[in-house]
Amino acid sequence: DAGDGPAVFVILIVGAIVAGGALYVEFTYQPPYWVHAVIWLPTIAILTIALLRLAKSLLLVLQYKHRAGEGRLAE
Repeated sequence: DAGDGPAVFVILIVGAIVAGGALYVEFTYQPPYWVHAVIWLPTIAILTIALLRLAKSLLLVLQYKHRAGEGRLAE
């Protein structure tokens, strides 16, 4: 079970990319707000879907490879 781990990393990575890109575009070109919406909303959706699939599959493969299991108290 991958849990919420991949989602957290994807949110932070995509958020940093989009925030940095939006600030760069705003201060360099100063477009209207609708241009930001046209650029960044599809970018958020595409990056999130692509990276979430990749991150979740990577975490599942690593758990399988290292035989990760539930935590247990020492007996």
